[in-house]
Amino acid sequence: MKRSYARLTQPLVRENGALRPATMTEAVERVAIGLDPHRGDAFGLFSCSKGTNEMNYMAQKFSRAVMASNNIDSCNRT
Repeated sequence: MKRSYARLTQPLVRENGALRPATMTEAVERVAIGLDPHRGDAFGLFSCSKGTNEMNYMAQKFSRAVMASNNIDSCNRT
């Protein structure tokens, strides 16, 4: 397998307009803080019918339990 040297090997966070290396914990915390204002009706999620039942189940659980939103849709309802 050919390795891409342009691939990121660690998370980066933006601080004062520049990207800097961060730990995975810090990166996940920043994502959580950024998503928090979008909980409830401000959040929506699209799921793919080509995904497994397990993946679609996890998507709806994330949307409902974590993001407090029932706004989830997929194209498998036809």
